[in-house]
Amino acid sequence: MDALKGVRVGINAVPLLGPLTGVGQYTYRLISEMQHLLDPQPWLFYGTDWGQDLRTAAPPAARRINDAIKRFVPNPLVLTRMLKQLRFSSGAREHGITLYHEPAYLALRYRGPTVVTVHDISWIRYPETHPAERVREMNRVMPSVLRRADHIVVDSEFVRQEVIDHYGLAAERVSTILLGVAPEFRPMNASGAVLSQYGLRYGQYILAVGTLEPRKNLLSVIAAFSRLPDGVRWQMPLVIVGMDGWGMEKFSTGLQQMIARGEVVLTGYVAQAELPALYSGARMFVYPSIYEGFGLPPLEAMACGTPVIASNRASLPEVVGDAGLLVEPLDDDAIRRHMQELLENDELHARLAQAGRERAASFTWRRFALQTLDVYRKVLT
Repeated sequence: MDALKGVRVGINAVPLLGPLTGVGQYTYRLISEMQHLLDPQPWLFYGTDWGQDLRTAAPPAARRINDAIKRFVPNPLVLTRMLKQLRFSSGAREHGITLYHEPAYLALRYRGPTVVTVHDISWIRYPETHPAERVREMNRVMPSVLRRADHIVVDSEFVRQEVIDHYGLAAERVSTILLGVAPEFRPMNASGAVLSQYGLRYGQYILAVGTLEPRKNLLSVIAAFSRLPDGVRWQMPLVIVGMDGWGMEKFSTGLQQMIARGEVVLTGYVAQAELPALYSGARMFVYPSIYEGFGLPPLEAMACGTPVIASNRASLPEVVGDAGLLVEPLDDDAIRRHMQELLENDELHARLAQAGRERAASFTWRRFALQTLDVYRKVLT
């Protein structure tokens, strides 16, 4: 008999309540797939209450409580975690949860089978790219989380080895499950309102996507772009999609000058529904991140038929393979040369567009979900 028959899975859905960046997207796709594959459907914990509906915004009362804690409490992350633990434990008992999946590192305490997803250990490798309070909280909580977990899921072989080596875990306790790309990420033609909304022309801009923070290494993209000829920068602006993050003060006044000249466009956070059109309309996609546990944006760009320039570090070679141009992320001139190549060499551009689509087709969220179910079976038997 299938070990999953009648199992009641509880998933921490709190990552859905903010802008859906990487962990939020992972959580959304995990829950969406499990709602199709599990019977009964999973129970979802939203920090203050439980439900089986897929939400993408925190209720006003929860936001007011969180704001008050941040404003008046000396260690807000510690207190918030304590309050969540109380609500989590009571709900888990009430709904008869038999397996708990934590998709965002810091699993709450639960006496039954527990699966934890660790997307990377960037707070250890690059602590300067995170607020100090977050680093302290991750270092305080993660060792006990990993000791208690029945199984740990990671997004790439790179992260698997990082987690095993740093925490001294047994290899059989850690499984790599590659992420997927949603079907809406596909080549789109020049028509549509999304590009005109941002004043962009189809095939006439260079795209970068990522939260504006040091780890994403957007400074190298900007430096490489600034070395392109003046006429190219005017005709082919650099479009950066992402919300403000940690370390924005490190961006130079030179960036502001390029924005004023129309050479660089900062869109801010963009809704998920607009991304396929922005990827599809770009001449190329540049992603020289210093450290990634997986890297959804280059995969999404490839699925849309847009050639990719990506970092040769961390997990990104596992994602991009030979379907894109891999580059040393801190070598501004190498990035600039690859940009120039994709602007001038139509044959290379077409070859990478085709190779990217073919490679991206093998990454599906359904396969990700089925492999996750195999982990559930493993911890239940």
